Amino acid sequence: MLSAVRPVPTGHGAVGAGMANASSDHRQTAGLLSTRLSVMNNALDGKVALVTGGGRGIGAAVALRLAQDGADVALTFQQNQQRADDVVDQIKAVGRRAIAVQADSADPAAVVAAVDRTAGELGRVDILVNNAGAFLLGPLEQLSLEEFEQTVAVNVRAPFVASQAAVPHMSAGGRIINIGSNMAQRAVFPGFSLYAMSKTALIGLTKALGRELGGRAITVNLVNPGATDTELNPADGPNANTINGFTALGHYAKPADVAAAVAFLASPDGRYITGATVNVDGGFTI
Repeated sequence: MLSAVRPVPTGHGAVGAGMANASSDHRQTAGLLSTRLSVMNNALDGKVALVTGGGRGIGAAVALRLAQDGADVALTFQQNQQRADDVVDQIKAVGRRAIAVQADSADPAAVVAAVDRTAGELGRVDILVNNAGAFLLGPLEQLSLEEFEQTVAVNVRAPFVASQAAVPHMSAGGRIINIGSNMAQRAVFPGFSLYAMSKTALIGLTKALGRELGGRAITVNLVNPGATDTELNPADGPNANTINGFTALGHYAKPADVAAAVAFLASPDGRYITGATVNVDGGFTI
C-alpha cells in the first residue's frame, strides 16, 4: 500500500488512510480467528481463493473469513513477509491450505505470476478478490504523473490483469470480487480526485465483466467499504469523529464486516448476484 504525504483530510478507508496510531492490523486479524471459529459453515469447502493484498487490514480479514468458510487461500503481499506469514498460519490453524505470494500489484507480470502460482500450488482458482490498492492523496495541481500512473496501475490495471489471468482457471460458479471505495460514490473531502477516479473505474469493470462472464456462470461484483477500523485508519484516530458524522450508523466498520459481504458474494448463496455494487459503509453514501 502506498500513500502520499500531503496535508489533506483522511479517514474513509477503503484501503486504509489516516494516522497509524491505533491497535495494529495484526491484533485485529488475529482476533478474528477466535471470534469466528464458531460460525464456520463450510460453504466454500473445496474452493480456492486468491486475495490480493491479503497480508493486512481488510485483505487479511477477507482471507481469514474465506478460509473459515472452507476455502484454501492464497494471498499476495508487497513487503511485510511476517504479517503475510501470520495470516497463512491462522488459515492453516483452521485446517485449510494457504500460501503467501510476494507480488507488486503495479507489476502486471507479478500479478499474472501470483494467479498462476495459486492455480499451480492449490490446484485451481475459484474466487478472486482484487483487494490490493494504492492510496495517493493530494491537491489536483500537486499530484504528479508518476503518482497517477502508480494509482491506475494498482487500482485499475491490476484488477483487470488478475481477472484476465484467473478466468481461464475458473469453472462455472467462479467468483470475482473487486474491493472499491465509498469515495467512488461520495467524495466529501478535498484531495481525493485521483483515488476516487481509480475506484470509480471498478464500477465499469465490474458491470462489463459481469455481463461478459455471465454465460459461463462466473459472477463479478464490487464491494465498496467505507471507514474501516484498520491500523492506517483507526476508529479512534484524529478524524474519526468527523468521518462518523457522515455515516448513518455513526461508527466505523470492522474489517470482518467487509469480509462478511465478500464471503456472501463468494458463497453459493451469491450465485444470482452479478454486476452489483455492495456498499459496506454504514450509510455513508445515502
